[in-house]
Amino acid sequence: MHLGILTGGGDAPGLNAVIRGVVYRAVSGGHAVTGFLRGWKGVLENVTRPLGIEDVRDIQKVGGTLLLSSRTNPMKREDGLRTVAGTLAKNSIDCLIAVGGEDTLGVACKLSEAGIRVLGVPKTIDNDLGATDSTFGFDTAINRVADALDDLATTARSHERVMVVEIMGRHAGWMALHGGIAGGAHVILIPEVPFDIDEVCSVLKRRWEEGRHWAVVAVAEGAMDQSLADHVMHAEARDAFGHVQLGTGVGIGPVLADAIGSRTGIETRHVVLGHLQRGGAPTAFDRVLGTRLGCKVVEMAEKGLSGMMASLRGGGMAEVDLAEAVGTLRTVPPDQYEVARIFFG
Repeated sequence: MHLGILTGGGDAPGLNAVIRGVVYRAVSGGHAVTGFLRGWKGVLENVTRPLGIEDVRDIQKVGGTLLLSSRTNPMKREDGLRTVAGTLAKNSIDCLIAVGGEDTLGVACKLSEAGIRVLGVPKTIDNDLGATDSTFGFDTAINRVADALDDLATTARSHERVMVVEIMGRHAGWMALHGGIAGGAHVILIPEVPFDIDEVCSVLKRRWEEGRHWAVVAVAEGAMDQSLADHVMHAEARDAFGHVQLGTGVGIGPVLADAIGSRTGIETRHVVLGHLQRGGAPTAFDRVLGTRLGCKVVEMAEKGLSGMMASLRGGGMAEVDLAEAVGTLRTVPPDQYEVARIFFG
């Protein structure tokens, strides 16, 4: 059997562990592997490289992706589906493995429905994909967030100020929630629960009145108070999947910091963690999870499956429908956010 593999969308720590897992498991089963460079772009342009054991040895320790990535949507092209099918046929690919988030796997789902044999591996540091308990990259990212909050707490305390830390999370606040709890944030704001700037300021002023003259506020990039909405201005550019490109323009971090400073009189600064959250070497958890998913998806290919995704469920590896994975956004349940609220202030 000849397997193809691509990595699409934003990079995530653990991608190389998946690639290594696929190659090692494939070779042990007598199969060949070809990598497509730059995600769906590489499939459209037929840019490939063969992958053997020596190509992937020890790469589970390295962040990023050996195969590079892009946010390319073949469905935006009239001939996209036909071109993808043609590329796979030219390379004699029996099954394509797409490693990505909602957008990359959404394309894979459509290809499967069109009769192209494809399997998926879930990837997003936002941890917002359905049909899996966790996605690789998330653990590394929240450790980055927690470390940043730990570090910023020392300067907040030394200068008696509020530090507002903007964290990735367009529609789901998992990173802000977990990273914020681990890093001891005094206020955590997420997209699932609209916040009231007056309540945030009240928490901080009460903290000052009690003699604790410093604070760290963790805010997901998609969190919002409607009274501040007009001040948040992202660039009008959209990616190939129609998403506003967060991280450009003026995000919630600086807007929130300005609002806190002006309403409380407390010196307030902001930090946008940005791509630091997804860079660097993956944690042990993400190395192991990526490896397990890579091995599992090859096993699924050997079974002749298509339109399915390897998944982590209840600690074990599972086979789930791609449509289930991309059909529902996995958001923070209210009860989990209420736990975080206990520690505000």
